[in-house]
Amino acid sequence: MTLSLLSRIQTLLSDLPPSERRVAELVLNKPVEVISAPITQIAIWCEVSQPTVIRFCRRLQCAGLPDFKLKLAGDLGAGIPFVHASLSPGDGLGQLIGKVFDHAVAGLTQGRQALSPDTLEQAVEALDRASRIECYGLGNSGVTAQDAQMKLFRLGTPTIACTDTHMQRVAAVLLPADAVVLIISNSGRIKSLLEVATLARRSGAKVIALTRTDSPLAALADIVLPADVQENPEVYAPMVSRLVHLAIIDVLTVALALRKGPAALTRMEAAKASLQPTREVT
Repeated sequence: MTLSLLSRIQTLLSDLPPSERRVAELVLNKPVEVISAPITQIAIWCEVSQPTVIRFCRRLQCAGLPDFKLKLAGDLGAGIPFVHASLSPGDGLGQLIGKVFDHAVAGLTQGRQALSPDTLEQAVEALDRASRIECYGLGNSGVTAQDAQMKLFRLGTPTIACTDTHMQRVAAVLLPADAVVLIISNSGRIKSLLEVATLARRSGAKVIALTRTDSPLAALADIVLPADVQENPEVYAPMVSRLVHLAIIDVLTVALALRKGPAALTRMEAAKASLQPTREVT
């Protein structure tokens, strides 16, 4: 089995020169901070020169600091059971909080880097032109589909969420040609969702998939919003992938609202104002 980057650093730690060892210890103790920090800040934290930081990265077979950060983010996004110093029975609650949050932040960083403006623009344009939007998902992704519906319908386009496999098939067959379907799946390999994507495209609807880029669902979609968080949904309940999906939906909704202009913003303000009377007066 190939060792993770953090495991390799731990293995090399005792053999590193003192200056590079300080860089290694910083990475092991504060990996999330290292991912977001410029090289000047890393060098200051470790009290070393910037070339020392670069030498350390190259010792780990990385082309440079950017390449090192990408691999480090991949490690942290691989799931709690796989990160450096993974949770163990002896961990205190303080350690647990740090590890879970570090894992989440790393996954969100990966999601941010993978979402390109061009892809987002394509998705926003398709949603803006749609006469109807339908959001499909199952299990955890079904909850995310409902969240997407709650955000998108306020912008003026009729929007529903469908989380039942039978209803998804019927709805996909009856879609108008100018509709858009947003299909959310962590694995992108659920047979029923693949069939639904095919049915929706036969109806002439455009399919946007929020899923892994190397999945069968991505291959079927017209537009792919990438969510390549390294969790194994067959073994571990998806945690960070759900956060990434929700963040991408937020980005999509805000971008669509800005594209639609003042009318959409007015609708969102009216929706928010309608809830004010339901709040307890203090």
